[in-house]
Amino acid sequence: MMHCSMVDLPEAMLSEIIKRVTKTSDLNSISLVSKQLYSIDAVQRGAIHIGGGLCPATEALTLEALKSICSRFPNLQKVEIDYSDWIPSHGNQLDNQGILVFSSRCPSLTDITLSFCSYIDDSALGCLAYWKHLTALRLNYAPKITSSGLLSVVVGCRSLSTLHLIECDKIHNIKWLEVLGLEGSLEEFVVKNCKGISQYDLLKFGPGWMKLQKFEFEMEGEFCGRETVDYDSSYNAHNLNKYDFCCENLKDLRLARFQTWPEIGLRFVLGKCKALEKICLQYVHALNDNDMIALSRSCNNLKSISLWLRPHFYDCNYRTSFTDDSLKALARNCPMLETVELTFVFCVPEYPSETGFTHKGLLVLIQSCPVRVLMLNGAHFLDDEGMKVLWSAPFLETLELMFCELITDIGMRSVTHIPCLSNLTLRCCESVTDVGVARLVRGCMVRGRTLESLTIEGCHRVSEQAVQGAARSVHYSTAAPSHGFHKTMYY
Repeated sequence: MMHCSMVDLPEAMLSEIIKRVTKTSDLNSISLVSKQLYSIDAVQRGAIHIGGGLCPATEALTLEALKSICSRFPNLQKVEIDYSDWIPSHGNQLDNQGILVFSSRCPSLTDITLSFCSYIDDSALGCLAYWKHLTALRLNYAPKITSSGLLSVVVGCRSLSTLHLIECDKIHNIKWLEVLGLEGSLEEFVVKNCKGISQYDLLKFGPGWMKLQKFEFEMEGEFCGRETVDYDSSYNAHNLNKYDFCCENLKDLRLARFQTWPEIGLRFVLGKCKALEKICLQYVHALNDNDMIALSRSCNNLKSISLWLRPHFYDCNYRTSFTDDSLKALARNCPMLETVELTFVFCVPEYPSETGFTHKGLLVLIQSCPVRVLMLNGAHFLDDEGMKVLWSAPFLETLELMFCELITDIGMRSVTHIPCLSNLTLRCCESVTDVGVARLVRGCMVRGRTLESLTIEGCHRVSEQAVQGAARSVHYSTAAPSHGFHKTMYY
């Protein structure tokens, strides 16, 4: 029998194989097999990651080393420079000269990310301004970059479609934003924790809103003190159409950790995005049912909604800003809604009304919408009796319960009545014990079903032995999860 090695394959076939390898470490290993594979990988490699973790760092980050990298990979399209774990002993960071090397030697480069680059300033952005084909720029903690540098990129790079600004505290003058809105082609815009950019500044983006498909805005901390005293200079109480532009192409929207005011600010977006498919509202103070009703009426393509809420005083009641009226509006106007996440912080089990919702509102939602994924964090409005409403969720496949302390072993019996459920996650549900898991397993057996996956994390009254064989795939951990809701609860 004749045997042939990988390197004996036709070059076209080798190229096709290498295209399907996604991990950088695997590509590096393949390129060491032969000169032919080395050459094919070099020509096809479209993205590299430079920064902390390179060994030895001092040798890898010299200008000569960068020139060698650019020569080896002539068709680079995407470069990520990341120093998030950098310490001085790692060697030198890339500086402005490094950006100049890329700009002069990588003619195909269209996408660049600068993360924690402490030695890169406006001069480097001046180099980027000459890349007429630059489509994506992401700045993550760029302490030396100012509004002037960003303006040069906005003016020079008219093909820019993606812009991320994260912890860029020296960017504030909004001239760049006005130019970008009037003449740019931005489709993805992310602003997080930039002290000099307020929600009202972003309204100066004007006609640029029409082109956006994804938008995120988040202030530093839970709320920003500046937002409570700032105001919208374009607000006119006598003009019902205060913002004369729309967001008809916006599909993905996330607003987080800031305070808004009735009829003004970024809340205007909620009633103007007809194509919206995914929305996440995290601790946006002063939104109410009217905003959700406006959202639901304009967004009948909505597929995913995530609400992160905490209680405040509303009409002498201490509760979150939304009620069952919001859930009913979504049920009435959003026939494509498939994913629902409700996260509550600082609500206590003794006062379920603090969440603002009831299980009756949830029932209306899951009966009217094809909800396939439901995530409830700290949802104290749902107890064992309320769990029965999930029987009426004909499409529900994935259920995640976290910090739901009023759900006990009795509630686990209700889980087995959910018609299409295949994935169950319990995190920090302290009232569930081994007895509840046993009831879950027995209930599934009676109905001739087996869960595809079961995840138990931080439920200290459930043992590892109890979950063995409870689903086709089981993940068990006594540790509380270190992500999402758990983090936000104690900051």
